[in-house]
Amino acid sequence: MDKMKAAYEVMLGLAAEMVWDEALRRRRCEMLQQDIDAALANGDELAFLALTGELKLLEGRSISSESSRLPT
Repeated sequence: MDKMKAAYEVMLGLAAEMVWDEALRRRRCEMLQQDIDAALANGDELAFLALTGELKLLEGRSISSESSRLPT
């Protein structure tokens, strides 16, 4: 019984960490999109390229992690 409780607590902790990580990733994507808009408005090509590169990396991680969770 104690082993099951410990395993449940570990799984619950992992699930909470996954939710937290996803929330942070989404917030960072929102912030990047706002910064990209500002870079476009200001004509700052270097900032635009750097920010879109980071956004692509974050979105790529999301897509690869989502596809790994799909049933086969």
